[in-house]
Amino acid sequence: MTPKDADVSPQTAWMLAVRDGRDREAFASLFDWYAPRLKGFFIRSGLPDGQAEEIVQDVMLTVWRRAASFDPHRGQVSGWIYQIARNRQIDVIRKERRPVPEELRDEVSSEPDISQMLAVDQEVQQLKQALARLSPDQRDTIERAYLGELSHTEISAETGLPLGTIKSRIRLGLERLRHELKGMR
Repeated sequence: MTPKDADVSPQTAWMLAVRDGRDREAFASLFDWYAPRLKGFFIRSGLPDGQAEEIVQDVMLTVWRRAASFDPHRGQVSGWIYQIARNRQIDVIRKERRPVPEELRDEVSSEPDISQMLAVDQEVQQLKQALARLSPDQRDTIERAYLGELSHTEISAETGLPLGTIKSRIRLGLERLRHELKGMR
């Protein structure tokens, strides 16, 4: 880490150490930080505990393998890792939705109704669109708070912004999301 990098979060410093030096201790720290947060993210999205743990392992393995592609100038390490996680989750969902040969199908299907799956997909798309319409500052702060599971104080420490600014961005961003998504349910 160079003196210029002294301003980066511990997570970014760990990621840079993994990227630049294949530092196993830094990777262990990254794993310890992100694994429980990713698992919670997957469980909240409806995946069972075992499957969530499996995906977390895959995601963190991908982080190790693709560390060279991390660029702190293009975004936060949390955003980079959560993008990998989201892509992996989509892959798992797609794999589960593939048609099964007739002879392998169960008599009684325990799969959710297709209309429910479509409704969830629509809601996810609407949420993504609503998030995209937020200002970059609001979106980044909300993603750190809800996807990164950081407290307001942790976000303030990472960004160097006053705590009041962080709270205002989250409050205003959530109000705008509520307004954008009012007709969803």
